[in-house]
Amino acid sequence: MKIVVLDGYTLNPGDLSWEGISQFGELTVYDRTAYKPGGEDLVVERAKDADAILLNKTLLTREMIDRLPKLKYVGVLATGYNIVDIEAAKENGIVVTNVPTYGTTAVAQMIFALLLELCHHVGEHSKAVFDGEWVENPDWSFWNYPLVELAGKTMGIIGYGRIGSNVGKIAQALGMKVLAMASSPKPELETEDLRFASLDEILEQSDVISLHVPLFESTEGMINKDSIEKMKKNVMIINTSRGPLIVEKDLAEALNSGRIAGVALDVVSSEPINEDNPLLKAENCIITPHIAWAPKESRKRLMDVAVDNLEKFIQRNPINIVND
Repeated sequence: MKIVVLDGYTLNPGDLSWEGISQFGELTVYDRTAYKPGGEDLVVERAKDADAILLNKTLLTREMIDRLPKLKYVGVLATGYNIVDIEAAKENGIVVTNVPTYGTTAVAQMIFALLLELCHHVGEHSKAVFDGEWVENPDWSFWNYPLVELAGKTMGIIGYGRIGSNVGKIAQALGMKVLAMASSPKPELETEDLRFASLDEILEQSDVISLHVPLFESTEGMINKDSIEKMKKNVMIINTSRGPLIVEKDLAEALNSGRIAGVALDVVSSEPINEDNPLLKAENCIITPHIAWAPKESRKRLMDVAVDNLEKFIQRNPINIVND
């Protein structure tokens, strides 16, 4: 079996091993292959002899699939699989798998790293000290941003699945109340500190809003001018889910006008971020480069599932199929 990894660097920049994959055949690993339209010929050239390919963000379109007659298996090294034309793959008898669960704890941890940075601006205050502001300050203590205590405040969690429920547990441990929106609410889980609520209730009552829903037509742009108008003025918004859940122009305007207190994002509508993204010039906005999933421990779990997916396919008992 010939196996090609088209964009392996993000998953494994050198601190993991490809041995689990290489045991199944002749393995070629490319650090990067074009992941935007225009790179079709390069993808086909690199994958033309492959029985199996693994990819993370490299596009695999119908036209490309039609040019890869040997291909029988595509392993997506992520949970989202919109990079692959799964219908075209199915029509060509190609099994496509994903990695549905690997980063739950990592993403939940990142959410609070972002939130606590909004609350305390640790990085900026540390920089101020090293820039000499404390040495020169007439007071024994100073702060350049409002400092926020989370205990007693309400966190609204839009999407209460694996990650959302983990976030809810951490929020309660910090003394917060939780309002959760779920497709299938479970009243038996409700407590004095946790209640299932509608979207409007979350928008109107939350001090912090964290997004955890998939990107569907019904959720695209759900944070927009109208929904922001329903929120508290001092609200903080966290998004580690999908960038297009937010209308970025509306969010930037709300930040710059002081309509909302702050935003922390690990995802944006187009990645890498476009230089004209209005959020790059917005006030009180933290943006990180889609790293919530990326601690080594999380990536190791992802690799292990990818190995298991390929092994089960070879054994003719495939799992985690997305185009069955």
